[in-house]
Amino acid sequence: MAGGTMNDYRPFAMLALLFALLLSACSGASERGDPPLKGARVGGPFTLVNQDGQTVRDSDFKGKYRIVYFGYTYCPDVCPVDMQALGQGLKMFEKTDAARAAKVQPIFISVDPERDTPAVIKEFVANFHPRFIGLTGTPEQLAASAKEFGVYFARSGDPAAKDYLVDHTNIALLMGPEGEPIAMLPHDKGPGAVAAELQRWVE
Repeated sequence: MAGGTMNDYRPFAMLALLFALLLSACSGASERGDPPLKGARVGGPFTLVNQDGQTVRDSDFKGKYRIVYFGYTYCPDVCPVDMQALGQGLKMFEKTDAARAAKVQPIFISVDPERDTPAVIKEFVANFHPRFIGLTGTPEQLAASAKEFGVYFARSGDPAAKDYLVDHTNIALLMGPEGEPIAMLPHDKGPGAVAAELQRWVE
């Protein structure tokens, strides 16, 4: 989470994801058997706007694996570090298996619609990987999208301040070609761990 501590809240969706991971670890599923998040109710339809101001729907990514990360461009520390790990991890995967890596679409979804315009997002995502797509939308659209992916977010501090922070769940999800949840990417362990997880699950 950025702008706060995990002790500030306990989103049920996040707990469900962690529980699914624990079950997969106990069953040995993480060793290339069933994906850790197989059957989890994570992900769903969305309609948002990309960094070029074009309408984008979840169906536009059909047939692609997707790295999905919710954050915001004004995040002072956590988001840039996470995005760097994801972007570098994908680049490492590209070097070892370009064909499979080409099937992966990295996606950044804003949780700060007030400040994250398409132009702002375009400049932000370009720092991490040339294929990163940044998405924003209305507060209602983003709230609905976050709910589908089990992501919590809320503005913290003075609601009237212009330099406010946004508390949010900082997980990175790997979704399959049909939009099915596969695994949480370990961006907190660095690019190498991200690359290894992509190598494990992308076919």
